[in-house]
Amino acid sequence: MTSQGSKNSKLFISAPRKSSGKTTLTLGISAALIQNNHTVKVFKKGADYIDPMWHRAATGQNCYNLDMHLMSEADCLKSFNKRSYNIDFSLIEGNHGLHDGIGIKGENSSAHLAKLLAAPVLLVVDAAGANRGVAAVVLGHQHLDPNVKIAGVVLNQVANNRQIRKQRESIEYHCGIPVVGAMPKSTAFKIKERHLGLLTVHETDMVDEVIKAAAASVSQNCNLDQIKQLAASSIIPLDSGLKENIKKEKVVDIAVAYDKAFCFYYPENIEALEAAGANLKFFDTMNDKDLPEADGIYIGGGFPESFLKELEENVSMRQQIRSQIEAGKPTYAECGGLMYLTRSIKYDNVSAQMVGAVPADVQFYKKPVGHGYSHLKTINDSWLNVDYEIRGHEFHYSELINLSKNVNFAYQLNRGCGVDKKNDGISLNNLIAAYTHLHAISVPEWASQFVDFIKKQKQLS
Repeated sequence: MTSQGSKNSKLFISAPRKSSGKTTLTLGISAALIQNNHTVKVFKKGADYIDPMWHRAATGQNCYNLDMHLMSEADCLKSFNKRSYNIDFSLIEGNHGLHDGIGIKGENSSAHLAKLLAAPVLLVVDAAGANRGVAAVVLGHQHLDPNVKIAGVVLNQVANNRQIRKQRESIEYHCGIPVVGAMPKSTAFKIKERHLGLLTVHETDMVDEVIKAAAASVSQNCNLDQIKQLAASSIIPLDSGLKENIKKEKVVDIAVAYDKAFCFYYPENIEALEAAGANLKFFDTMNDKDLPEADGIYIGGGFPESFLKELEENVSMRQQIRSQIEAGKPTYAECGGLMYLTRSIKYDNVSAQMVGAVPADVQFYKKPVGHGYSHLKTINDSWLNVDYEIRGHEFHYSELINLSKNVNFAYQLNRGCGVDKKNDGISLNNLIAAYTHLHAISVPEWASQFVDFIKKQKQLS
């Protein structure tokens, strides 16, 4: 199928440092644009699950991650163009500060990604307690990499009109770019945070009200027409990059845990499993008494530590999952899913019984145990087997204790923490359960190998 292409406006929303208000501003802008009858797609830079949930709630569409450490630049660009096709505005929310990156030259920074996507940057500046000096902050960001197009500024946490006037005049005079908004100090739509970041949409009351409040604040305190003009300055024709859809026969059923405790799933992973021939059956680990009839099981990451009582009390679900795994049911689990499959979790001096399929217990700490990118090599004879170094991501405050010495591992660690700082991916009874999260674009064989393995086991049974 040949595409004639479409035009798309794009805007990269970043800040000098983390926790400056990028997510709430992105929510407000996207919701305000939708209220003005525009189609909006939001992307998130980095290996993040929580912010994309909020963006999906605001736009009604999946938010896709773009990460140049997990993916190649070509894959990032391909994914962005594919998802932006026939969309009026594509917003990309950065992570950390604009120029924060792994290398001294800004490799893997938001600035690097903005250049790759040829997207103008809207810089969110936390202006609390500052005056005309904010211009120096903006000017420094302009000069650190002149090839990054910082097109405008939104001031955040401003106290009064006098402060706004001084900051606006200083930025526009010294930096030559417009201040298109000034957000007052307010908690009306601030999303609460926890140890892994913002609260998820599953744990927050009045999600719609929060998003509506964000849209109202942007409409009242920002010049939406100016913001649209900044985004429109990047308009280029896009080709969908999509081939004609070929419906693949569903060859296996996979039971997927999806609820408040387990909600960390990249959309690409779900789509990749379906494209490989999987029919997904979603279930609730806390409220469903029975595991769906399926040929395999997938338990993603999340916050089991926040729902210990509910998880422990659903004895039927825990027993069924354990018996299925012990019987050899192909199962894949990541981080929170790994923790759920152990004997017990101890968090904040509360201990609860879990599934018991993994011979270990979970202990939580006040500081992160593993946080950052993981580099893995597949080992042994588990169903996932590739000949290149896998790149993934981990973020956990826990570790496994009392781990049986009789377990095998699916991965050797070249970088990261994993289960024991040397290995990750406990491999037993056709199970792989790891602290590392994998992304289907980074490991394209993951979905097809999992489905193929499930299919083979199904034929043997």
